Amino acid sequence: MLQLKNIVKSYTVGELTQVALKGVSLNFRENEFVSILGQSGSGKTTMLNIIGGLDRYDSGDLVINGVSTKKYRDADWDSYRNTSIGFVFQSYNLIPHQNVLSNVEMALTLSGISRKERKRRAAEVLEKVGLQDHIHKKPNQLSGGQMQRVAIARALINNPDILLADEPTGALDTETSIQIMNLLKQIAEEKLVIMVTHNPELAEAYSTRIVNLKDGQIISDTNPYDVPEGSIEEKLAKNPKRISMSFWTSLGLSFANLRTKIGRTILTSFAGSIGIIGIALILALSTGMNQYITRVQKETMTSYPITISSQTVDATSIMQLRGQMMGLSSQTETKADDGKVHTDYQSLKQSDAITNNLIQNNLAEFKKYLDDSTSEIHQYVGENGIIYSYNVNFSVYAQNPNQQLIDTNIELDGGNGSSNRPRMFNFANMGVSNQSAKNFSEMVAGTSGQSISSVVTDSYDMVSGSWPTAYNEVVMVLNENNSIPVQSMYQLGFITKEQFTAAKNQLANKQDGDDFTLNYEDMLQKTFYLVPSSENYVKDDNGIYSQIKNPEYDADGLMNKAIPLKVTGIIRPKKDAKNATINTVVAYTNLLTNHVIDLANQSAIVQAQKNTSEINVLNGVRFSATTDEEKIQDTKDYLLNLSNEEKANMYQLIMYYDGNRQSQEDNTNDFDISALSRLSMSPEMSMASMLENYLKDSPNTNTLLTIYNDYIGGKSLEKNLALFGAVSYDSPSSISIYADSFENKNAIGKAIENYNNTVDKDSKISYTDYVALMTSSLTTIINGISYVLIAFVAVSLIVSSIMIGIITYISVMERTKEIGILRALGASKKNISQLFNAETFIIGIFSGILGIGITLLSLIPINNIIQTVSKIEDLSAVLPLESAGVLILISIIMTVIGGFIPSRSAAKKDPVEALRTE
Repeated sequence: MLQLKNIVKSYTVGELTQVALKGVSLNFRENEFVSILGQSGSGKTTMLNIIGGLDRYDSGDLVINGVSTKKYRDADWDSYRNTSIGFVFQSYNLIPHQNVLSNVEMALTLSGISRKERKRRAAEVLEKVGLQDHIHKKPNQLSGGQMQRVAIARALINNPDILLADEPTGALDTETSIQIMNLLKQIAEEKLVIMVTHNPELAEAYSTRIVNLKDGQIISDTNPYDVPEGSIEEKLAKNPKRISMSFWTSLGLSFANLRTKIGRTILTSFAGSIGIIGIALILALSTGMNQYITRVQKETMTSYPITISSQTVDATSIMQLRGQMMGLSSQTETKADDGKVHTDYQSLKQSDAITNNLIQNNLAEFKKYLDDSTSEIHQYVGENGIIYSYNVNFSVYAQNPNQQLIDTNIELDGGNGSSNRPRMFNFANMGVSNQSAKNFSEMVAGTSGQSISSVVTDSYDMVSGSWPTAYNEVVMVLNENNSIPVQSMYQLGFITKEQFTAAKNQLANKQDGDDFTLNYEDMLQKTFYLVPSSENYVKDDNGIYSQIKNPEYDADGLMNKAIPLKVTGIIRPKKDAKNATINTVVAYTNLLTNHVIDLANQSAIVQAQKNTSEINVLNGVRFSATTDEEKIQDTKDYLLNLSNEEKANMYQLIMYYDGNRQSQEDNTNDFDISALSRLSMSPEMSMASMLENYLKDSPNTNTLLTIYNDYIGGKSLEKNLALFGAVSYDSPSSISIYADSFENKNAIGKAIENYNNTVDKDSKISYTDYVALMTSSLTTIINGISYVLIAFVAVSLIVSSIMIGIITYISVMERTKEIGILRALGASKKNISQLFNAETFIIGIFSGILGIGITLLSLIPINNIIQTVSKIEDLSAVLPLESAGVLILISIIMTVIGGFIPSRSAAKKDPVEALRTE
């Protein structure tokens, strides 16, 4: 039962207020056909809208089944329109981009009915109105009468209690009008039908009751219905049915609307995709570069394993300090303009920092961990295994074309004897002092006792000869141009000093140097002579060892002590080899290293030093003199054991020290230089005797202490053994751990961390992964540049969002009537907002997908350009799948944000005004 009680409704436009209804009271039966007549402006449509819940009354009450609507909330009105009211409009108000079936089932959609049930019920009601053959047509494919039947079917789909018809035949011809009126009359047999019309003839012919309105008041009622006065409940409706449009329904409605404007949709999506394209290209370029860096890291792992040296520097701290120093320098540059010279402490601070960050690694203890096959680290070690390196001291000699014996470390004019070709920086040797001959290096050893790793044999072609199999066999290493440096040719005895000097002079005169070609056969017949450091010392009659001076002049003696090294092969890097990292002209195997270590450990001088561990075999003096008295006595013993020539030289030095010290004490120079000159002219025996007498008398103790500090002290057992070439296999100078994958390399680093957690502070291992350190810096720089560019390009996303907002606002204006239709069917404000959010969501998806698609197509020519310019075949820009997904998500978010304000404004539109929009 429906009741209107003293309903008052007015409209204010500017300063003008118009009262549409003036205290209208009217009761309706549960089933009757009521026609409301009146002139335009009489208030009949306003009353219909208030009954339908589209408009709100100012005062009075609308009573539904004995319940007042004064306390109805928006959700209660939405539920009321959806379940109790069915609207039939003069202009049909069908949604043009939906077919007949979808238009009819829309009310069921808002009611939350399943898709299958919606279609079944919609088909049934369309059959009742005679449109079962037109369910898939669009409204513009139907006649006026058919469209009105669709509207009636839509009004009936939810089986409402009340059917409201506003001029249902106003746009129809007479015959069609009669058909519609007969249909409404039939419906009125079961429901309350309220029709607003200007046609009194139709009202008289079909209505069971006619109500006349004039100036907002009822002037006549042909069949009034009196309701006994009773209590009216003023309370909220109990458990109103929740009206909700699913997101998929919103997407369907919006997608159908966008399809009708396909051109504009494509252009809008393209405009929105411009920012996505820019960001995607930047990400693709940075990702491609980072992936290339990662590949380089992986490819160079074999060449640059995790290397732990016995002594290393905390490179990270040094780099941080360097950055701080650079910052400090930039801050103090202004001092240069004050006309004064200032003190700079930066180099001193850096030197102190390096000293303070010098770390000693206990490799002997760590080797025990590595030798344990059950240690965690072994599951990550690669095919090349774990390589132990040892510092071996030896010299290598060669004969030049003049049959002269020369040291292969012979100094070059203006150089220091380092004759190697321009080297790639070898991180594996960082922190390890290499005492070997400069033109010689050890090749990486293989696993399972192999003396040469497959990494080496796979990276080099054997040009002539064969790989070494014995300790005294070596290979010559050519560069990619089948050459060796000219300075190495000289130092290794392939050319004479005169030829080398002439070549240098030619270069100085900007001429090409002579090409000293060598035959493979001549090179394979070359022999080098290796002399271990322990063989460079001889023992005198007092049991003291002294170093041989200029051993190359003692060719016969040197040859007797030397190990002849035979060249068995000539190798050259393979084309594009990633691990061709031998950076010397001659390479040997670990067999030679082990042989030299064994010779040194068994040598006479090493054995003598080990047997007298407290006495220095080079001077017969103890290592650990602590008091001045002990140092003075050791100095006397040392001087007395010198040869006559050495005593004579030392006596002159003592006289100089004594005279200089006396002049400082007396502020005068009493030392007789001419006397010293005369002494130097005396026989060695005389001065040797004078030194002995000097030591027997009362020598100047300060002078003896000075001699001790300058010539005797500072030695130790460990330093001497290292000098003689003694090496313990249990204490390597460096350990190289190889991995076959980048992930395993990281896992090895983690295993070392776990090892450090189980040992004391002195046994912890410290190392620096220099490749990762440098490449991570490159990655950081690339990422930083990428972020700046992305931030710049992101401005276009903001512009796109604004544009999307404008387009959505236009769409709201175009779909205003649709908003009114949906509100009449019971859609809430939230549903309307959701509808336009769905539209921007679809545009966001299209923009994102279009942007990614254009980016992927653009990468084809871009990668061709990159590879052509950079000459790097495997350097390609690539857009990761996850990045593409994130960019599509960003596109959706930005477009939804852009359409947020227009969608909110759409939700706030007055449904009555929206329905009047054309």
